[in-house]
Amino acid sequence: MNLFDNQTFHIYNQGNNGQQVFYDDKDYELFLWKMKACLLPFGDLVAYCLMTNHFHWLFHVRKVSIDKEEYYAHYSKVENKRRRVTYDTKFNEYKPQSNLRGEISLNEVIGILLSSYSKSINRKYQMSGSVFRKRCKANDGWVDGFNTIDERVIGKFGLDNGYIFTCFQYIHNNPVDAGMVREAIEYKYSSARDYAGIRKGTLVNIDLGKELLNFI
Repeated sequence: MNLFDNQTFHIYNQGNNGQQVFYDDKDYELFLWKMKACLLPFGDLVAYCLMTNHFHWLFHVRKVSIDKEEYYAHYSKVENKRRRVTYDTKFNEYKPQSNLRGEISLNEVIGILLSSYSKSINRKYQMSGSVFRKRCKANDGWVDGFNTIDERVIGKFGLDNGYIFTCFQYIHNNPVDAGMVREAIEYKYSSARDYAGIRKGTLVNIDLGKELLNFI
C-alpha cells in the first residue's frame, strides 16, 4: 500500500476467495486486540467495522515508519494485557527479540497482524492456508470496485472534503446494508457505538474523528 505521513486512509481487506474470517465472538475480540497492539503506534483509528468475511479501517497515519523499539514496547504492553485478560494469571509473557535496531513500517506491521491472526484461526479450526487476501488495499479519496460508494466521489480526505464523511458512514453502515442489523449502533464490532456514546472504548480516537468529520 502506498501510505504516507499525516493522511487518513480507508484500509480494507477480505477473506481469501471471499471466505469467512471471523467465526465467533472470540475471533472478533482477538482481532480487535491485535489492531490495538499493531496499529496505534503509527497513528489513530478513526473508525472500523469487522464483518464476517472482511474488515474496514479508517486510519489516520501519523508516521508510516517508527523505531522498532518504540513499536515493540507498545506491542508487548498490549499483548501481555490481552493474555492476562484471556488466560487470567496463567500465561506466557510476550517478550520481543533483543537488539531491536532500525525502523518498522505500517505496511510490515499490517502484514504481521494478518499473518498472526491467520495462524491463530488455522490452529483453532484446524485449517490451513491464507485466511486473508495477500494484500490490503488503501484509499485516500478514491474507492475501487470492492466498495459500493459512488465512484463519482473523488478527492483526498481532508477537512474541506465530504468524502471522509461518506466513507465514515459507509463503514458503519456495512452491517445495515448486509441486513444484519436495523441500525449501525446495534452492531458490536464497529465503532458506531463509540461515536453514539453507548460504549466508551479506547480503540478509536473519537476527538480526532469529530475534528475530521467536523461535528462536535
